[in-house]
Amino acid sequence: MSITAAPPEAESTADRIPLSYNQEFLRAFDKGETDGAFGHRHTLVCGWRVTGAIDLAALQLALDDVVVRHEVLRTAVRGDEQGGYQVVEPPSPVALEIRELGEGDGAPRDVRAEEFLNELDARPFEVRELPHLRAAVGRFDATDAVLVLATHHTSTDAWSLQVIMRDLAAAYAARVAGGHAGQDAAAQYQEFARWQQETAASPRLDRARGYWRERLEEARITGITSDRPRDENLASAYGVHRFVFDAQLSSAVLRSARDTRCTPFMVMAAAYSVLLRERTGTSDVVFPTFSSGRYEDRFMDAVGPFFNFVPVRIDTTGCATLGEVLDRAREACVGAYQHEIPFARIAEDSPALLAPFADGSLAVVAFEVLQTAFPMTGTDAGLGFAEIRHRTRSQRVSSAIPDGGLWAMDVLPNGQLAGSLKFDHHRFDESTAAELVARFRELLSTLADAPHTPLD
Repeated sequence: MSITAAPPEAESTADRIPLSYNQEFLRAFDKGETDGAFGHRHTLVCGWRVTGAIDLAALQLALDDVVVRHEVLRTAVRGDEQGGYQVVEPPSPVALEIRELGEGDGAPRDVRAEEFLNELDARPFEVRELPHLRAAVGRFDATDAVLVLATHHTSTDAWSLQVIMRDLAAAYAARVAGGHAGQDAAAQYQEFARWQQETAASPRLDRARGYWRERLEEARITGITSDRPRDENLASAYGVHRFVFDAQLSSAVLRSARDTRCTPFMVMAAAYSVLLRERTGTSDVVFPTFSSGRYEDRFMDAVGPFFNFVPVRIDTTGCATLGEVLDRAREACVGAYQHEIPFARIAEDSPALLAPFADGSLAVVAFEVLQTAFPMTGTDAGLGFAEIRHRTRSQRVSSAIPDGGLWAMDVLPNGQLAGSLKFDHHRFDESTAAELVARFRELLSTLADAPHTPLD
C-alpha cells in the first residue's frame, strides 16, 4: 500500500474532507515512505533557546493541548481511485525527548545548541506517525535549554511552526498556572480546503488566471544543470550548506532596498536571477518562491501546509545594468503577489512550466526569504524564548524536500543576512553549493553598491 493509499474501511465519498490545492500538488511528488513529499525526511524543524526552569510536566500537557487545538497535526492524507482526501484522527500524546547536554566537549553552548538542532533536523519522521509533532528539550543546566519542535511538512509550513510555538507558550503558561489556555477557537485546515473548493470559480480568480496565462506564455521554470543526472534507483540524500553574510554587505542590501523602494527579497531576487542567467545562459529567468498562501485573515492563526508555490519571471533580455534587472525584479514580484492564486491553477494553464522537473539533468532551485510571522521574544510563565536563526553549521544529512534544491535567506534581528542552500548529494557536490553562494554574494554586493554596473 502506498503512502497515500486508503485502507479498505475508508469512509464514503460524501463524508470525505477534500484536499487543498497544495495537498494535491504534494501528492504529485509522492515517491513512497522514504522519499519525496511523503517521505520520512520531508520535515520542518525549528529550535529555540529557553532560559528559565522548564516544568516538563506542564510542557507535555501544553504540547498535547496544541495537538487538540490544531487538528491538521493529527490528520492523514489518503487516496484511492476516487481521489485524495483528509482524515482527522483523535488526539494522541506528543513524543517529548529530554536530553542532558551538560558541558559536553567544552564547545560554546551556542555551537552545541545548533548541533543539537541539526541532529534532530536530520532525524526521520514517518508520515504515518501521528501526531505530526515531536518535541525535544536539551538541557545545559537547570535554567538554560534548547527546545526543538519537529513536524512533517505535509501538515505544516514555516509560518505554522511560528503559530505552534506561540500557542505552545500560551498553553504552557496556562498549565503552569493550573488551568487551560483560554485561546479563541482556531480555524482548521479542513476549513481552508473546503473554502478553496467553494471559491474555485470566481471573477477574481478568472482575472488572475488570465494574468498568469499571459505572464507565463511559453515560459519554463529555469533549471540548473546538476553535477550528476538523477538516478531513479536512488533515494535522495539531502544536505544543507549554511552561511551568514557580513554586516557591511547585509546593511548595504537593506539600504539598497530602502533607496529603490524594494523589499529585501526583490533585491536578492534580482541578484539570484542574474546568477541563474550566468549559470544557464538564458536571459528569460523563471524561478519558484513561496508565499504564506493564507489569503484571508481568519487563516493567519491556523496551522497547515498553506505555503504556495509562486513563479517569478524576470526577463533580463535587453537589460544593460544590474539596476535595470532590479527594476524588472520589482515589477515581477509586485505582479506575482498581486495576482497570487493556488499554484495548481497556474500549472493547469501553463503545463510546460514544470517541464524541467522531468529532466533528470536539471534541478529546480526555489528561492525564498523566510517570513517570521510571530517572533518569540521576551518571557512567558518565567521562561525566555529566542529562536535559533543565526546558523552557520552545514549538515551532511538534513531534512529533505520533494525535488530539486531550496535556497532560503533570512534577515536576522541584528540586520545580518543568513542563508542556507539545501541540495541532494547524489546530484550535487557541496563545493558546487559553496560556489553558487560565493557568486551570489559577489552579485548581491555589486548590485547593492554599484547598480549601474554593466550586466555583462
